[in-house]
Amino acid sequence: MATGVVIITSMVVANATQTITTPNAVKITFNLAPNTDSAAITPASNTSVLAMGCCTTVGYQGVGQASLLHIPNTFIVWTGYDSFSPITFSGGFSSAPGAHIVYIDFNHQVDIQINSADAIRIHNGSAGTRAGNVTLIW
Repeated sequence: MATGVVIITSMVVANATQTITTPNAVKITFNLAPNTDSAAITPASNTSVLAMGCCTTVGYQGVGQASLLHIPNTFIVWTGYDSFSPITFSGGFSSAPGAHIVYIDFNHQVDIQINSADAIRIHNGSAGTRAGNVTLIW
């Protein structure tokens, strides 16, 4: 029986692989006028992407994050947390422009949204100019 356990364990270990790679990252800064969108941002395809965003405009600071999966020519799926006041869970999938992914400001007016089946964007839905940045890591 011990021989059987060793053989099965060896088979499982032989099939398990680990690849260690240096992560990729891109930082997008924004300074958006009221009710405007950033340019389209295309996340890496078929891999998990961490999208972290913050609003740095004084009085409206906040931070939110979501894990994204971009399925090319199909949709983007996500799960994450909106900025505080209140902190809320955000999750779903969509290819529809304007679909909310995650809020990144205190008042829940600046968010990362779906731009298309293959891209996201930053949207400033407030009545004032808002600045900050979004970082994607994959």
